[in-house]
Amino acid sequence: MEAAAEYERKLEAPEGFELPDLGGEPLEPRVFTSVYYDTDERSLARAGLTLRRRTERGRSLWQLKLPSADSRLELEEAGGPAAPPSSMANLLTAHLRHGPVAPVAELRTRRTGSLVDRGGTTAEVTIDDVAVMDALRVVEEFVELEVELKDGKPKQLDVIAGELEDAGARRTDGTPKLFRVLRLVPDAPPDGPLAALRARLRDQLREVLAHDPGTRLGRDPESVHDMRVAVRRSRALLRAGEPLYTNDVTTFAGELKWIGEKLGAVRDLDVLIERLRGESSDLTGEDEKSAKTLLRTLERRRTAARTALLKALGSDRYFALLDRFDAEVTGLAPSEDDVSLDDIAARQLKKLRKRVKATPDDPADDELHSLRKKGKRVRYAYELAGNDAVVKQAKKFQDVLGEHQDAVVAEEALRALGAASPDRAVVAGRLIERERAHRRDARKVWRKAWKRLARTTT
Repeated sequence: MEAAAEYERKLEAPEGFELPDLGGEPLEPRVFTSVYYDTDERSLARAGLTLRRRTERGRSLWQLKLPSADSRLELEEAGGPAAPPSSMANLLTAHLRHGPVAPVAELRTRRTGSLVDRGGTTAEVTIDDVAVMDALRVVEEFVELEVELKDGKPKQLDVIAGELEDAGARRTDGTPKLFRVLRLVPDAPPDGPLAALRARLRDQLREVLAHDPGTRLGRDPESVHDMRVAVRRSRALLRAGEPLYTNDVTTFAGELKWIGEKLGAVRDLDVLIERLRGESSDLTGEDEKSAKTLLRTLERRRTAARTALLKALGSDRYFALLDRFDAEVTGLAPSEDDVSLDDIAARQLKKLRKRVKATPDDPADDELHSLRKKGKRVRYAYELAGNDAVVKQAKKFQDVLGEHQDAVVAEEALRALGAASPDRAVVAGRLIERERAHRRDARKVWRKAWKRLARTTT
């Protein structure tokens, strides 16, 4: 199965639109048919995933597109019409747990375009005349433009997209063709604080399902990170939103904690390995060799943690959690308290303010770590309340203390690795000194970050 990061910009245009002269080399015209697949509940589309079988000149390719940071990861494998290749189906286990996928739309595309260069960045600029098919009958037609990166910097795609806008095209939000065709009905706007909490929690479930396939694939560490964040945010929202409902969600929150810990074990090692790889990049000679040995030890631990995570993701316990998630959210019963989202956010801030006030001038590492967790809860609560200014400063506060915690964790790991082998003790000591410097820097500025956060809430 081939995999490639896909950076693109999508635009729409009126019928009969012609590409302006972009100074590129013309591409060979293409005609292909794409049959899109999904579950009965449209689980893939709702999670922002695309699964299709594309046929062109007698060749049949299955393509699966997954979210990946600021791009999409496109997986591709040859296969016939009976079912997606097992390699793709295995990645979609969480979505297929209630039944197989089936065709949901067929699109026939005529594509023309040019290969364009801007500032050393090469991109394919294509115009797609798309026909939505019902057997042999055309039921809808539309025109879509794509600017897809082939080589260079993604930001240059915006320059080309701007030229297309000047010619009459309109920028879109990047919604794939399939989603336009399915016309999924969006959730109704939340009416009241509890409805807003439910909507935000359902967003987290969609995030979990969106990044589950990428986490199983293991190609992009950000998939694990994003999935873990969704689980953490769910727990924080349940905690912050307690005044809004009467349910006992202790068991449900405990299950979220369980899968979050499995994700965290992998993510924490990803962060540590990347951090130490960067810190040791300028070492030479024996120090360089010792550092590589340290990293190999951590990579073995990461492999073991990933094995445990994959076992958890394949378990009945995990599937039961997914099934339970929406039911728990839907079943939240309103309390009689008259509490607004602003009240909930203010309560979280009050807890953080009280803890900051009680924090000594030279706090223990654990105290700063606790402040970071409370800062994260503040951020999530203000996200729920829709206060972007506070969210921005809360994230900066969280990031400063996150850098401190990463340095603490790195030092602890280096101490253990150095103690296990005298040959690695010297390089471990050198790297520990660098982590201590990062730790000192974070301690110097965390109160300033807090003051900026506090000012946005007054």
